[in-house]
Amino acid sequence: MTDNAKPDKKIDIDAISQAVRQILLAVGEDPDRQGLKDTPNRVARMYAELFSGMDQDAGKHLKVHFDEQYDEMVVLRDIPFYSVCEHHLLPFMGKAHVAYLPDGKVVGISKLARVVDTFAHRPQVQERLTCQIADALMDQLNARGVGVIIEATHTCMTIRGVKKPNAEMVTSVMRGLFKSNLATRTEAMKLLTGR
Repeated sequence: MTDNAKPDKKIDIDAISQAVRQILLAVGEDPDRQGLKDTPNRVARMYAELFSGMDQDAGKHLKVHFDEQYDEMVVLRDIPFYSVCEHHLLPFMGKAHVAYLPDGKVVGISKLARVVDTFAHRPQVQERLTCQIADALMDQLNARGVGVIIEATHTCMTIRGVKKPNAEMVTSVMRGLFKSNLATRTEAMKLLTGR
């Protein structure tokens, strides 16, 4: 499985706080002035929240499943998520659409959203995020097929650099029958995109 969680690694709030204080000094600010006095600690707590998925195993959300003789697609669309681009440490956010073709095992739909959140709450790139979600579903559910589409806006592109605020990145991953069977892939794409 491609879940690279490091359960023994905890986020060091004090080290982040000190680093943010140094950044404020480096940009010419006074980190002791009233408006900034608590900023290093607030930013450190924010990073702990944004990166809370680093020490979690996303697969644990898929361990509890139900034996069902259901062999048609299960689709959950428009799962909102936010993540942090590992290149600039700026947020990207959007919607994930997830589908799987069960092989006798179904999972509660909230678990699909939890898998998305766990992987999203790490320093990420959208392409890897899409693959990690798909691979977790394939591995943990022994699914016959999985499809994941993510649509996201990246602030590293909208507020800096090329400054293209309406640009949206779309990534997709197909596994199993969703990749090898054209009819199944076509049905999955229609259901995933709502088109």
